[in-house]
Amino acid sequence: MSLTVERWESLQNRLKAACDRAGRDHEDVTMIAVSKMHPASAVHEAWRAGARLFGESYVQEWISKSEHPQLVGAEGVRWSFIGHLQRNKVRHLIGRVSCIETVDSLRLAQEISRRASTRASSFRQSVLLQVNLTSEIGKRGFGPEELKASFNDLISLPGLSIDGLMHIPPPRLTAEESRPDHRALETLRNELKAASGLALRELSMGMSADFEVAIEEGSTRVRVGTALFGPRPT
Repeated sequence: MSLTVERWESLQNRLKAACDRAGRDHEDVTMIAVSKMHPASAVHEAWRAGARLFGESYVQEWISKSEHPQLVGAEGVRWSFIGHLQRNKVRHLIGRVSCIETVDSLRLAQEISRRASTRASSFRQSVLLQVNLTSEIGKRGFGPEELKASFNDLISLPGLSIDGLMHIPPPRLTAEESRPDHRALETLRNELKAASGLALRELSMGMSADFEVAIEEGSTRVRVGTALFGPRPT
């Protein structure tokens, strides 16, 4: 058994245990294999281990991997974009990634809408709205009050399927210390859901160091890189 297979199976067992503690169905939580800066061969090995959804942060790197011969023929491979997205690169992702998780401004949402609207009238690009709950300087995303004020404008944009929220909380010393961060995102999601009537099913929160706590607080998508692939190549 390869190290990647061992890691994937261990992560899946931890995911299921966290769901059991929270009284949740483990099928409701998706693990994103964060493959940024890892080679296509590592992605292929993770796919063989059972991973199907991969997270990339750089458009050109994602294009290279998505077109790699090892991965083009890999059944079931899907991609989620999880990095900062410049508006001039939106065109490369529309309709080619399953989700853009890092919509951090109204202007970016408008550009995604514009590009998505040039496709078939029924097409809607799945996106998540990135939230900066603590208004941390240098951290991208909508502040909570900013998001509430912009939400009607966001949900009125054509060509978008706003499926939920994501965040990257400040580093904490322990996983348990991240619990209030994740709980706050779920609370915000529930407020927006009640006000709009949208499902907003997805909460993308939790990474290698704290994904179990995030699951206990309602996460539906956890982003795991180092715990699966090991340290990123230098």
